[in-house]
Amino acid sequence: YFIYLQTPFTHGEDGIQGIPQGYLFGIFNLAKPTVLYYVILVGFLGGFLLIFRTINSPFGEVLKAIRENEPRAISLGYKTDQYKLLAYILSGTLAGFAGSLKVFVAQNASLTDVHWTMSGEIVLMTLVGGLGTVFGPVVGAFVIIAMQQYLAGFGQWVTVIQGVIFVVCVLTFRRGIVGEIARRFNTHL
Repeated sequence: YFIYLQTPFTHGEDGIQGIPQGYLFGIFNLAKPTVLYYVILVGFLGGFLLIFRTINSPFGEVLKAIRENEPRAISLGYKTDQYKLLAYILSGTLAGFAGSLKVFVAQNASLTDVHWTMSGEIVLMTLVGGLGTVFGPVVGAFVIIAMQQYLAGFGQWVTVIQGVIFVVCVLTFRRGIVGEIARRFNTHL
């Protein structure tokens, strides 16, 4: 946050504004809303499929083993630090990719994108949707963004209302929305 605030090319509190949409690969005119929508949709689906494939691969199984019992994974001969580093790199790459797609839509990169509250909002989306599920963060994102849109008329009270809804979700849906649905239907989402 402070690097972003102090670095001259980011323009501090004003952020980077007026980012042109231009052409993707010199072919797709991103200034057309329909084209931009489909580019974002393809980017989302590509990222989601990469995550899904990673989770359901031998690499993902090793990451699950490290999460559950790291000393045991080490005793089985896995270099857990390398696996964790690769997971961190993959996570950062996907977050950067998502940020680049957001810049095409909003045509700016503001200070709110790197503030700690954005990280908190991402965690909130994951917890509401369902921690440890593939579809949970997506459902949580839809719920949180929809709440922000529909409750915008309440001004600063949106955060308080979101907090109350979050507490209710934690008390009633311990596994998140998708986690509870998966438990009720005895499936793995």
